[in-house]
Amino acid sequence: MSVDVVTFGCRLNAFESEVIRREAEHAGLTDTIVINSCAVTNEAVAQARQSIRRLKRERPGARIVVTGCAAQTQPKMFADMAEVDRVVGNDDKMRGEAWRDARVSFDVASSFGVSSSEKIAVADIMAVRKMAPHLLEGFQRGLPRVFVQVQNGCDHRCTFCIIPYGRGNSRSVPMGAVVDQVRALVARGHAEIVLTGVDLTSYGADLPGAPKLGALVKQILRHVPELKRLRISSIDSIEVDRDLLDVIAKDERLMPHLHLSLQSGDDLILKRMKRRHSRKHAIDFCAQLRRLRPGIAFGADIIAGFPTESDDMFARSQELVEECDLTFLHVFPYSPRPGTPAARMPQLRGEVIKERAKRLRATGEAALQRRLAAEVGKTRLVLIESDRQGRTEHFMPVAISGETPGAVRRLVMAGYDGVRLRT
Repeated sequence: MSVDVVTFGCRLNAFESEVIRREAEHAGLTDTIVINSCAVTNEAVAQARQSIRRLKRERPGARIVVTGCAAQTQPKMFADMAEVDRVVGNDDKMRGEAWRDARVSFDVASSFGVSSSEKIAVADIMAVRKMAPHLLEGFQRGLPRVFVQVQNGCDHRCTFCIIPYGRGNSRSVPMGAVVDQVRALVARGHAEIVLTGVDLTSYGADLPGAPKLGALVKQILRHVPELKRLRISSIDSIEVDRDLLDVIAKDERLMPHLHLSLQSGDDLILKRMKRRHSRKHAIDFCAQLRRLRPGIAFGADIIAGFPTESDDMFARSQELVEECDLTFLHVFPYSPRPGTPAARMPQLRGEVIKERAKRLRATGEAALQRRLAAEVGKTRLVLIESDRQGRTEHFMPVAISGETPGAVRRLVMAGYDGVRLRT
């Protein structure tokens, strides 16, 4: 049997899971399940553990390897699980040697058994300084939209976030290698490319000449004229450069949809989070981009129930949804991560956090419904993702039928069903 990869968390993990599958199979592993874990919340870690137990019950003969951010930050916890055969570090998971070593360790374990500590193959992620590009010849073949990893790690230390300790410091793929990968994917028929990373707008700071994300986007669009659509994943608005603003305003192949790392709408909470933007900056940034690219759609991450958050502070986060004209809301109920400064701050009661997250999600749902209603009657360019669904330039889902996946069609939005637009 082949290698199965179960992915938790972000789009970057989705890309890396394809690399893991390729490298593990090339290393000769068979009947192996890899859990590519996420550490962003306690719930994400718990879900990984639950999946490990369930998969072992369903496939008792399979080897289980855990990797990803949670494996990097809590390797012993996973190694202590009887169901787990190997824990692989977050950088090593992208390397063939790690999977060849895993195969050897399985042979040794079959003969002699191994201790919990011998299962762990996790190196110091903070020592990683460079990032190799990974060209995936068969990446999601047949899918119109694919991801290209251009950056990894983060140099910032938000008080709630464990991810830098799972990903290491910021490092970037050289521009030429990114352009080559985009060109190769477009040649294989992929219509839309999504640039992804942990802290995407920090791109290039570690490269010669310190090019910024805007320069990379311009290079891709200039040198790959066959690319139909380019999309950017989550960004930090405080780091957006002039070139990126310029290309958002002027090149229609860059999709008018951005996902923002906002986290809160209250200035004191933002300060306690150690964020670098203010409430006013977030509102002004969204207004500026609406002037540059009328109709642009925004998504955002917002945390509900951060330590010390009062009712008034939470209300300012709710109000931010309308003031920034957010369409897609990703709500995180605050979850204390071990070793982070926020975990040592005065915590809110769990029921308060849960209730605020519910209210914030309702606010987000109302915003989405308003946007769906506003799209009715508009003509949009729709990327056909499957025989049932497409996406507009603004990432709005569209129910379709009788279309060829991969095509980009100009369609009139006739209505919506509360979830998707209809043609």
